[in-house]
Amino acid sequence: MVALCDSLESEGYSVQTATDGSEGFRLATAPLNGEKGPDLIVLDLMLPRMSGLEVCQRLRDAEVETPIIMLTARGAASDAAFGLKLGADDYVTKPFDVGEFLARVGAVLRRFLRQQTEDEVIRIGDAELDLRRLRARKNDEPLDLSPREFEILQLLIAHRGDTVTREQLLHHIWGSHASLYTRTVDAHIARLRHKLEPDPANPQYIITIHRVGYRLITD
Repeated sequence: MVALCDSLESEGYSVQTATDGSEGFRLATAPLNGEKGPDLIVLDLMLPRMSGLEVCQRLRDAEVETPIIMLTARGAASDAAFGLKLGADDYVTKPFDVGEFLARVGAVLRRFLRQQTEDEVIRIGDAELDLRRLRARKNDEPLDLSPREFEILQLLIAHRGDTVTREQLLHHIWGSHASLYTRTVDAHIARLRHKLEPDPANPQYIITIHRVGYRLITD
């Protein structure tokens, strides 16, 4: 588990761990108490005090929509299938390759972010973004945004008001080879500012958090 946490943190994720199912359920239900909860839950089926299946079922019964990846033992296909029926989003069979696991994490998060934003029309200043149809207008004129720029905006919009790190942007948008693109995020953000901001040199919507990342402020 320590090695798995280290791998996630090396990819830019912030990790919280729980020693048993009850503690995990408490951490996962933070949004029900008005707190910021996790973006993803990795749930081992073999947990003390409350099994992973029970945690999953109770979370979905409580209408916690946070995506869940289950870790199952080899040969426990029936448990994995039951977990998916209870509302898990994916499962990984132990032992597993860390690279494959990280790819699953990225895929589940991207899918969840698309579902969160796909029906929304978002306004950023004078720009109107249709995130489902990937269309944009500014001052009633078509605004040319690339698919990659829409992906960046979807992630920022899903976390509007919160800081999204450069590492998170790289991992979610460019995937497992994110380390190859050390200046890519800043270049894309600069282009987005030129398209969205009244004064790109003094942005009021896509704000730089020094040495960390970016924060989106919407109207």
